[in-house]
Amino acid sequence: MTSLGSRRSRRMKNDINVVPYIDVMLVLLVIFMVTAPMITPGQIELPSVGTASEVPLQPLEIQIDAEGALALRMREGGASFRSIDKANLLAEVRAIATPDTPVVISADGKVPYETVMQVMDQLRNGGVGKLGLLVNQNAPAAR
Repeated sequence: MTSLGSRRSRRMKNDINVVPYIDVMLVLLVIFMVTAPMITPGQIELPSVGTASEVPLQPLEIQIDAEGALALRMREGGASFRSIDKANLLAEVRAIATPDTPVVISADGKVPYETVMQVMDQLRNGGVGKLGLLVNQNAPAAR
């Protein structure tokens, strides 16, 4: 006679054995925890007003006052600002300056950042290659 234990057939398991996966996950977690403090994040140094580059000798200066009105002049001895319309800015710049002439924007501190960026974008799209911002280099840097 056969016993009951030998008569039972082995059943197939339908479950996945996840124990090896958990072991691998724990090892990876330890590796990341050990190496994470060693990785230094990327750091950038923003230029301060005191370290700004010198203004070119005779750039074309575009001035934006506190109300957002534009004025234009060649930055040379005796030249004065003349008011221009925002729609005519690119035509006026092209009439006065060559493509190699540097253009600087001097904006009042109360002018919204968006206004300055719109003027810069208009000049860049118009083909002005040398474009910069004019800053007061004598003022102490804010920290």
